[in-house]
Parts: sequence; structure tokens; C-alpha cells
Amino acid sequence: MENNTQFDFLAIGDITTDAFIRIKEASVHCDLDRHNCQLCMNFADKIPYEFVEVVKSVGNSPNAAVSASRLGLRSALAANVGDDQNGTDCVDALKDNNVSKEFMKVNAGKKTNYHYVLWYEDERTILVKHEAYDYSLPESLKNAPQGPRWIYLSSMGENSFDFHTEIGDYLKKHPETKLAFQPGTYQMKFGKEKLAHIYQETDIFFCNVEEAQRILELPNAEPLELLQKMFAIGPKLVVITDGPKGAYAYENVTTPGTPIA
Repeated sequence: MENNTQFDFLAIGDITTDAFIRIKEASVHCDLDRHNCQLCMNFADKIPYEFVEVVKSVGNSPNAAVSASRLGLRSALAANVGDDQNGTDCVDALKDNNVSKEFMKVNAGKKTNYHYVLWYEDERTILVKHEAYDYSLPESLKNAPQGPRWIYLSSMGENSFDFHTEIGDYLKKHPETKLAFQPGTYQMKFGKEKLAHIYQETDIFFCNVEEAQRILELPNAEPLELLQKMFAIGPKLVVITDGPKGAYAYENVTTPGTPIA
């Protein structure tokens, strides 16, 4: 590690550039309970948009790394970029926010992730494409005498499953390192059984109500049941957000499974 100093916060997960496209000629169609909504535009037509705003170096993990740095923590990101201008711009944006690039990997001949965000009214629909990178922990991290105080793990591509085994093994060897886990799309698709070793190493778990229902395969479960079931598969503290209703947390404080907030 840089100067052989322990990082406070290491985020692991994909980095991307988001192009926000503000559209105005569209409509939203939903079920009566506002679920299963669809964004609709005229097919085979020219759809006007208001503007495009491009934001470099974003994604769950980069956002967390930047936030940690702005809070005064010694922060780093472990992610993959391609050897293109987009990748250079993403790394430069990290440096501008005092996030260490020590664990960033530049992949020759590959592109850097680029997503398109269809922004309509107060919601967004994201068109995503995760490039197929060779995921692995950086040698400098594995060879360091001590691990970071916290690892934040989030969204990666569909070919990242084996990488999670490597992360789980690393955490077992480094009890000084705590894990915050906020699963992305493919991590949820892998299933709680295949990622059991990650859930069991997790100190703080984050997701929203719909994601918890998907992970636990309980589509109609209420927040309290979701908290209890998620707590049972391993995380020491479970946090589930519920949009404008706020958030719920569940932790073993004095009585096992005591609900808080």
C-alpha cells in the first residue's frame, strides 16, 4: 500500500461513466399499485431530448470511495478500466477527489464501462453494459501487512462470481478488515446460497425493500420479516431502505435480532 499506510476505506466494484439524457416526450404506465412500471416512447420515431449531462467515475463503489474521501478518510478504489480516454478520465476524476488509484487496473485493448441514463420526470432508467474484465484482487493489497479498516463491496459484471470467493478468503485472513456489502444486479442474481460466504463475512448490509424481496425470494414480505430473514443469513447489521418511507435497521444489540429504527 502507498507508504505502507493502512487505508480506512477500500471500495471494490465497477466504475463507469453515466450519460444522463433528459427526455420530455414519454409516458409511464404502471399497475394500480404502481409496480411493474414501463417507460414508453413512440416506436421508430425521433424522440427529442432536453440535454445530456456526462458524469465521470461513478457507480456504487466509486461514489462510496469519493464520499469516504470527502469525509476525511484515507480512501481507495479497486476497479477496472480500459486503456481508452474514458478510462483515463475516470481515473483522473478519482485523483481530483483524493481517492487513491493504487488498486486501479488498466486493461489493454478493452473499453471502460459507459452507461446511458434515461431521465424522465423524477426517475431514471439506466441502460447498462458491464465490460468483461478479469477480476482479481491487486497483488499490492494481498501482500500488504494489514488490510484496510473497511471494504465496501458492490456492483460488478456477470463474470465476477469467482472473484467473490477470493474476496471471502481475503476477509477470513484479515479479521482486522470489516465488510460493508451493497449487492448490485449480478450479485443478487448469483443468489444468497452461492454468495453465502460473503453474507457471513458482512458487518453491514445495505439494500432496498424490493432488492431484499428478490434476494430472499419473498416477493410479498414486509420490512420486518425481510430484516429478520436477511439477518439470519449472516450480516451483523442489516439496513433496508424504503424510498420516501425512510429506512429500517436490524442488529444484535442486547437481545439477538433487536430491531432498531
